[in-house]
Amino acid sequence: MNPRAEAAKNVAARYDAATAAGKALAKRGELAVSATYEPRQKRLHVELASGIGISIPVNKIQGLALAKPSVVRNVEIAGRGHGLYWPGIDLDLSVPDLVAGCFGTRMWMRTLAQHAGRATSTAKAASSRENGKKGGRPRKVRTPELVVA
Repeated sequence: MNPRAEAAKNVAARYDAATAAGKALAKRGELAVSATYEPRQKRLHVELASGIGISIPVNKIQGLALAKPSVVRNVEIAGRGHGLYWPGIDLDLSVPDLVAGCFGTRMWMRTLAQHAGRATSTAKAASSRENGKKGGRPRKVRTPELVVA
């Protein structure tokens, strides 16, 4: 098979897969129908096609954490509800990723997790003391990874 025909076949297969995935998202109702900024709570509120609303602290979202309220307020629905767009800072976010709790790149999410892990509370301290009485945290057992051919 010549390279052009092979590339065209590959593109067609990926297009069909992407189209099917988009239809599945629409069917589940994970696409945005509206998005607004709530300045008092400093949260982004997204209404989904399913009727469910999610509200996310803006300081947790990569690209919006340091943005001015006037910029955050200027959010647009993009890609038939698949995305949110802020023209003032040229930022695009995936709605399905926001629904899944992913607010940025792996590095951004790791930073958020490290910050959360440093949080202290009386309940966390008491739990740690109880765990220590039992011998501490169990050692992690590494299991071999599955290789998919």
